[in-house]
Amino acid sequence: MAVKIRLQRHGKKNFAFFHIVVADSRAPRDGRYIEQIGSYNPNTNPATIVLDSERALAWLKVGAQPTLTARRILSYEGVLLRHHLDGGVAKGALTQEQADRKFADWKEQKDAKVAAKVQGLSRAAAEKAREAAAAEAKVNEARAEALAKKKAEAEEAARKAAEEAAAAAAAEVEAAPEA
Repeated sequence: MAVKIRLQRHGKKNFAFFHIVVADSRAPRDGRYIEQIGSYNPNTNPATIVLDSERALAWLKVGAQPTLTARRILSYEGVLLRHHLDGGVAKGALTQEQADRKFADWKEQKDAKVAAKVQGLSRAAAEKAREAAAAEAKVNEARAEALAKKKAEAEEAARKAAEEAAAAAAAEVEAAPEA
């Protein structure tokens, strides 16, 4: 029986997430599977991957073939590196301690890289929010200036109207004694 490590699609349209499963290659994509070993959600940034790496490694050792996308996910999580290092230990090219140290170093670098990306995303979001607040303050200031200018023009018009009314009243008062 040909066994594949592949993705099983779930979720709604345009918002999919996937289960990582071990299945017979003849089974339908979303059909029967042998074992579920994780999940993959590409909708988050960075993508959320939950994987039982020990079970994935065990399936790789007995000959399960990952699909291209599953292979990328297994590589991202370090399962393929672990499989490669275990092959080196089996051949006697390196000891188990050396393999563990190499994997730990790789995992440390990978975690630092992911943490830097998350920090960069949060920093970019904070910068974007700061720029939006500054732009909003600028727009509010322009609106306040326009409102103050309009109010000053209205006061000036009211003052002129009052002066004209006073001048007209004074002209009537002067015209009244002559009559």
